[in-house]
Amino acid sequence: MPPRRPIVLAITGASGVIYGLRLMQVLLHRGRNIELLITPAARDVLRHEVGLELNLGNFDPASLGPWVSSAEMPEPWGKGSVETVSSGYGKTFFHGKMGRLRYWRFDDLNAPLASGSVLTDGMVICPCSLATLAAIVHGVSDNLIRRAAEVHLKERRRLIVVPRETPLSAIQLRNLYLAARHGVTVLPAMPGFYHRPSSLGEMVDFVVARICDHLGEDFRLVEPWGSESE
Repeated sequence: MPPRRPIVLAITGASGVIYGLRLMQVLLHRGRNIELLITPAARDVLRHEVGLELNLGNFDPASLGPWVSSAEMPEPWGKGSVETVSSGYGKTFFHGKMGRLRYWRFDDLNAPLASGSVLTDGMVICPCSLATLAAIVHGVSDNLIRRAAEVHLKERRRLIVVPRETPLSAIQLRNLYLAARHGVTVLPAMPGFYHRPSSLGEMVDFVVARICDHLGEDFRLVEPWGSESE
């Protein structure tokens, strides 16, 4: 089996940053290396929605700890009970895993991710602002997130965008159509309810599970449709 390559995770300034944080946690738990990008607008949303204070100019991965240390990491669906990172994995959970997380400034167009010669297993923009989506579909690569997305398109690699916006204008719908037509996986943050979620976390996991499916990660966070649950 060929070695697994890193996954690029970009968090932009749309509401719903919890989806990106949860995806990061799951991928680290799965042993994946992550190339992380965060926009200044996303930094502001992270502060407002989940209380995270990040210094993007002098980024310290440990600053993500206060949020993820209290998050739950279940076993794959049907394989066991839910554990918490703090109790199930102890204080060493992020000590070993943060080494697999590399952060890049979103305005650093000299970073390796700006080149198609740097191989990855895909890129996820989660959540993806519709301004970012518009720039991608119209070939505007004026920051590292947009340039990395352009690279994934031209190199025919996985590119997944997770918009979270409602309602949508005709312009936004057309941009989503153009993205899908040109090979982008458009995966809106629209949780299903057939697994009968009992918490906000389970609704988030529904969307994150679908992202993992499209990344080829066989880690079922929610009960698949048609499974015998009782």
